[in-house]
Amino acid sequence: MNGTINIFVELGRRLRLFGKDEHTKMVLANAVAENEWFAEQDVYRAIEAICEEYLDEEKLTRWAAQYPTPSQPRKVAIVMAGNIPLVGFFDMMCVVLCGYKAYVKPSSKDSVLINYVIAELKDISKDIHIEEYNPTDNYDMIIATGGAEAAKHFSRQYSSIPALIRGSRHSVAILTGKESNEELQGLQRDIFTYNGLGCRNVSLVFLPRGAELNIPAQKMNPMYHGNYLHNKAMRQMIGEAFRDMGEYILVEECNFSSNISQINYCFYDAIEQVEQWLAENDEQIQCVVANITSHPRRVAFGRAQYPTLWDYADGVDVMRFLTE
Repeated sequence: MNGTINIFVELGRRLRLFGKDEHTKMVLANAVAENEWFAEQDVYRAIEAICEEYLDEEKLTRWAAQYPTPSQPRKVAIVMAGNIPLVGFFDMMCVVLCGYKAYVKPSSKDSVLINYVIAELKDISKDIHIEEYNPTDNYDMIIATGGAEAAKHFSRQYSSIPALIRGSRHSVAILTGKESNEELQGLQRDIFTYNGLGCRNVSLVFLPRGAELNIPAQKMNPMYHGNYLHNKAMRQMIGEAFRDMGEYILVEECNFSSNISQINYCFYDAIEQVEQWLAENDEQIQCVVANITSHPRRVAFGRAQYPTLWDYADGVDVMRFLTE
């Protein structure tokens, strides 16, 4: 894998210069035009996270050393989501690092950035095998990410081959009431980054009984703002209780919110209550933002959108899936 690692390290060097020349400025403009939910800062943040956590040479080398180099070539289909910029990059990197041929289907909402990265990889090395996905072709394995219905579709379509299928998940935060201002600012980012559209965005907060959740609202994307106005009007019309926070609403409900402009909160008397709830709902949880739990997918405040190489989506080790 060492030669391929060098290719991705070089990609990281190039991505750190993204937006500083006319070509990448045009790529950025086209990416934002392609997806009305994307803002320029979303793209820059996603690229920063990829460079910082995935394409650092020391981290990448140490992580890749855990896995065997496969001896058998394979054709792997990758069907990507498009809810946040470059969300399918990690899966593609894993497949390429294994020496497999990747057949990529970018989301129609995030094709510009993915195709730009693929072009850069091919420019760095002509030995990179990344091709276009064709639903009628035969593949040895598939990784597909999407909503619940898409997950069911791909599970049926590719039931005869090894398949890693991801559906919708949610993230939670656990507060103790002793968080610093810096940690609460981090939680604000964990909630609102990417307009709350990612599976790592916090949509449910656990609070010690008697505490109050007061996360300042941010100026949001017009699409998000419209969602907030509609959600608020609907709850007012049917008489359901909520707190209006300016750009989002707070609802006391011990469940995941079904609306991106709504954050739910739930009181607890003992941390054991929260631990039990997490265990019972584990299949719906992506990550847990907290300082107080030993949950295997726990992350620090403000780091929900900076997954490390070891933070596998849904807790499934992609490289183990590919190599074993």
